[in-house]
Amino acid sequence: MPTALRLFRYVAIAEACSWAGLLIGMYFKYVAATGELGVKIFGPVHGALFVLYLAAVLYAARQAGWSRGTVVIGLVCSVPPLATLWFERRMLARHREPAAA
Repeated sequence: MPTALRLFRYVAIAEACSWAGLLIGMYFKYVAATGELGVKIFGPVHGALFVLYLAAVLYAARQAGWSRGTVVIGLVCSVPPLATLWFERRMLARHREPAAA
């Protein structure tokens, strides 16, 4: 797997994990009302990984020759929780497809 796609994969997974951490932190802050430590920790982490994910999509797209539509889908997948995992799996499958044929 090319370096750009490997980097993209790691960042997409990390971004999804940070989303999960932020959602859990938000639950404890707003629903359980037990404190905001989770949001204080995962908020900035998720923000940084969100920006890194956007950059990783653009870098991987350039290296792998993704279409503009694919790039737009990848960028949009940064917004819904855990959608980066779906997009990462889709791109990984697409990358492996020609080798299997």
